[in-house]
This record gives sequence, structure tokens and C-alpha cells, in this order.
Amino acid sequence: MAISRQCDLAGVTRSTFYAPLLIAVPDEEELILALIDAEYTLHPFYGSRKMVVHLRIKGYSVNRKRVQRLMKILGLAGMSPGPNTSRPHPQHKIYPYLLRGVNVTRPNQVWSTDITYIRLARGFVYLAAVIDWYSRKVLAWRLSNTLDSEFCVDCLEQSIRSYGRPEIFNTDQGCQFTSDAFTGVLKLHGIAISMDGRGRALDNIFVERLWRSVKHEDVYLKGYVNMPGLQLGLTEYFEFYNTERPHQSLGNLTPIQVYQTASGGGARIVDKFKEQKTFLGVEAKSKAETTILNSKDYCLDQRVH
Repeated sequence: MAISRQCDLAGVTRSTFYAPLLIAVPDEEELILALIDAEYTLHPFYGSRKMVVHLRIKGYSVNRKRVQRLMKILGLAGMSPGPNTSRPHPQHKIYPYLLRGVNVTRPNQVWSTDITYIRLARGFVYLAAVIDWYSRKVLAWRLSNTLDSEFCVDCLEQSIRSYGRPEIFNTDQGCQFTSDAFTGVLKLHGIAISMDGRGRALDNIFVERLWRSVKHEDVYLKGYVNMPGLQLGLTEYFEFYNTERPHQSLGNLTPIQVYQTASGGGARIVDKFKEQKTFLGVEAKSKAETTILNSKDYCLDQRVH
């Protein structure tokens, strides 16, 4: 059994044991898996049909059944039904989404988290992170070889210990986040709980953008073989992401600059339903209510014209 080190971004480390998740596949399928992985990160709404078209354009003769099997290995599905990292639990309480139309104007107003998968040479592991919406700062992160709630709770607790508590915490409806263990921590600290609506891929858009950056700027370039290498590489990348990497949507400032100065950030997800009503004359909205902060960084709902 191997040992990995799980690191948060406040300098705290802890040692944990893990067993790599291994899935043996032929060499050609390794290449196809890598293509599926990269394309899904760019276009998470792609299901097996669109992925077949993409792979055929790349020169691979595949059918839908094969692509479905390979996407299952990676734990993927099209965005509409939701990826396998976000399976709901029928007995867990689902909380309403609190952020549509809300202006995020300060650090620690809204945090959110999500889970993605990272491919290794012979298998994959899961990555969870907590991000501050205002500044895009990654507050803590954890790796795990299982999709239980423990590593998500650990990541949440470390964020609170290091940075205090947010006013609102947003997640998807995955069973890791609806579990009593996870929501119990939020309730204990008096944090309002918000959860994405079903089929609302944009409700947690800032973490989705983070996953794309992590994979295309680090994971795909370095091709990590094992968990210790991945742990070390992500430690270096998240330090770079927070302290050196300029963000165009933040006026080319870094997340840590924006977080510490409480200046230059912001977020807002448009309420499509209300803006449709506005267009139809059912409800009037002031100009201030429709102002978008740092609009270049948002994948916003399209307005009705």
C-alpha cells in the first residue's frame, strides 16, 4: 500500500494511505481515453453520440457502444444527466439554489466545491476543491481514490479552519454533498446551503472553469503516472494558480491579490427565468439589478431578444 500526502493551501499537510484505482486497458484504448478525457473537459455537455463524431473526426473508427463503455471507465456522462461524480442520494435532503441573480461583491460571501477525476497511467483518482467565488482563490483541495464524503468533508473543514466561514456554500446534488456529514458541518457553522438545480450546468461555473484550467495547464501536459507525483504536481500548480497566474477576468490580478484586497473580483449568475419575464413585461427590473460584474468570465444564460 502506498502513501500520499494531502495538502491544503494554508500550509497544513496530512499523511493518508491509499490504494490506486487500476483499470487495465489496451494501448489504443489508452489513447482514445485520453482524447475523450480532453474533449469532455472542454465540452462537458458532450454525450456518447457527440463523442463518437469527435473521435471519428480524429481518425478512430468507433461506435457508440464502445464510446459508452470507455466513458463509463472514466466515470463520465453528458452534462444533462450529470456525471457519475454527482450521483444524488434518494434519501438525502436537497436544498434550493440561492445564487441566481445574486451579486457576489466580497470575499467569503460565496464558496463552492465540486469533484472531478484525474487520469493516471493505469487508473484514475478524484479531486475535490473549495473555491471563493469573488476572487477565484482555491482555498483547499484533496485527492481520493474513492467517491465517499470523507475527503470532501475534510476539504471543507480545512477551508473553514484556514479562512473562516462563508455566508453561502454552493454544491451540486451529489450524495457526497447532500450527506449528513457534509451538510452537518455547514449547519454547525451557520452557513447557508445552496445546491445546483438539476440540469443547470452553469450554477457552479467557477469550479468547472477551475477543472478545465487544472487539466489543460497541468495534468494533460505532465501525464502523471502515480498518486505521489500527482500530489506534488497539484501542490505546485495550485500555488501557481493562486499567486502567480494572472486572470483576465480579474484585470490580470491573481486570486490571492483579489482575495486579500477585496477589490477587483465579483460574480453573478443571471436568472434566466426572471429575465424572460422582464422581456415579456411581467416584471420590471432596475438597471442595477441587471449589471454583470466581470462579464468576460461568465458563461451566462442567453437573454431572449
